[in-house]
Order: sequence, then structure tokens, then C-alpha cells
Amino acid sequence: VQLVESGGGLVQFGGSLRLSCEASGRFDKINLMGWYRQAPGKERELVATVTSGGAQNYADSVKGRFTLSRNNAKNTVYLQMNSLKPEDTAVYYCYADWSLQVSIEGSIRNENWGQGTQVTVAS
Repeated sequence: VQLVESGGGLVQFGGSLRLSCEASGRFDKINLMGWYRQAPGKERELVATVTSGGAQNYADSVKGRFTLSRNNAKNTVYLQMNSLKPEDTAVYYCYADWSLQVSIEGSIRNENWGQGTQVTVAS
């Protein structure tokens, strides 16, 4: 499974960006998909995720500013980021937890990360 990200870049304080991530490869279902981020010197942290059923989870720091949406037919998630702040500066990584039926009796479940896209918010 491959995750291809796009949409990062440089934006001014208060600006907006939209990230996209498309999953491709062999899978039957994407159980969970979304975004994490990692700022210099910090650990990777959750930004927002959405389950196959549509349940969403957001980090407190982005609630009300970021909106995650999912197009199941295209296996794609979008992260609309508004009112961006310098503290949002980080590498943003797409994440997917997926399943593949390998036999009548069972399936495998695995996860993949995208290569990361840089988001820089200038003050």
C-alpha cells in the first residue's frame, strides 16, 4: 500500500492550506486514515483521523481550525487547515490502517505512512 501526499508549503500566519493523501495498492478496506505531524525536536503527534465508519478524532490544538474529510471511492483524505499558526509548522504524515482478505478464513491488517509533506507557517 502506498500513500501519496500533496498540498504542503509555506503560508503566512492566519492562512490556509489543504493537504491530500491518496492510498493505492492491494487492500480491501481502509479501517482508519488521517494525519499526524512532527515538528523539529518533538515527537510525532496525532492531527486528525477518520474511521471507515466516518468517526473523526482531532487533536485539541486543531479543533475548530482543521477539517478532515474522506472520499471512500477515491481512497483519499483531505485536511483543510485554516487559521494556521506558526506552531502548526511541521512535517505532516499521512497514515492508513488497512485490511486485506487473504483467504476464506482470514485477513491481514497492517499500516503505512506517507513520505511526509512540509507545512511552514510564517509569523
